[in-house]
Amino acid sequence: MGAVQRVTFNNRISREFSQTVKKRVDDYFTENGLSKHANGQMVLKTVVLLTLYFGSYALIISGQFSLNGMWLLTFLMGIGMAGIGFSVSHDALHGAYSSNNAVNRALGFTFDLLGANGYIWKITHNIVHHTYTNIHGHDEDLEVAEFIRLSPHSEYKAVHRVQHILAFIAYSFATLFWVFIKDYRYFLQPNIGPYENKNHPASEWAILIFTKLLYYAYMLVIPMLLLEITWVHLLIGFATVHLTAGLILGIIFQLAHVVEETDHPVPNEENMIDEHWMIHEMVTTNNFARENKALCWYVGGLNFQIEHHLFPKVCSIHYPAISHIVEKTADEFGIPYNQHKTFFQAVASHYRTLKKFGDPEFVYAEA
Repeated sequence: MGAVQRVTFNNRISREFSQTVKKRVDDYFTENGLSKHANGQMVLKTVVLLTLYFGSYALIISGQFSLNGMWLLTFLMGIGMAGIGFSVSHDALHGAYSSNNAVNRALGFTFDLLGANGYIWKITHNIVHHTYTNIHGHDEDLEVAEFIRLSPHSEYKAVHRVQHILAFIAYSFATLFWVFIKDYRYFLQPNIGPYENKNHPASEWAILIFTKLLYYAYMLVIPMLLLEITWVHLLIGFATVHLTAGLILGIIFQLAHVVEETDHPVPNEENMIDEHWMIHEMVTTNNFARENKALCWYVGGLNFQIEHHLFPKVCSIHYPAISHIVEKTADEFGIPYNQHKTFFQAVASHYRTLKKFGDPEFVYAEA
């Protein structure tokens, strides 16, 4: 696939909102004497989530449990895997976990230990998705599968009529796709979104190969060598980990951008989005379940995507507090602050959006 011409934003207009919300958030941290990075609560959460995943793995490898017991532990591994991705890897790979780059890099490797690749994620997510949110042909997060239409500007296919059912099945396979296909594909393809002929350093190739082999070893080879199980048992457990994590990750990520309230802008004839980038992020992003403390703890900044997109270098532990600042400022400037009060309201909106985009007679009207 050829490279796509890079989209620009008209940042000369509507600067006042950008300047005001940045200043107010900066003042919040200054006036309260707070760091924008992880605090004790975040460190504790990190320990709990890493323990949930690797502790469950250690219990399985101990061989002290029945097959049913080990199978239940694989569900816990899947829950822990998604939690680490949400709250630890995500912040670290954005450089938001710590002011120390070495700490961020070390914690970023938790992503690689889960079978994915942090380097590719920083390109496709941190750079491409965060810059070109919901822009068809640029935002890689809209390209889940050929049979899933997450943008009203994507080519329509007959299979999209049932995508509201197929999508949730596809989401379950998300981490398996990462582990065995996605990272290799991105390393080998010349163009990623608007980036043409992307050359990857030899050191990143080495990290990719080493960490993939390490993952395959501890997840597939070691259990087979140490446990009295068959290949069928191994594959059931391995699939359970990934289908659990994949479904959780897939649903949570889609609730941030592919719901009824969010826009899917099209660049003008000059390939420009004719609004300030920060306003573009506001209208293409959605929050949900802000008052659900258990969910907020588990998914980190993923249900505060507005704040995350505006302030990706701020640790997710602070998003609940600064969300009130962002919402108030957006209201003053007449800018939408998209949100759903509950998790299930957001899921329902995503489901309706999938059905809408799967309807051959649906015509998208940009807000």
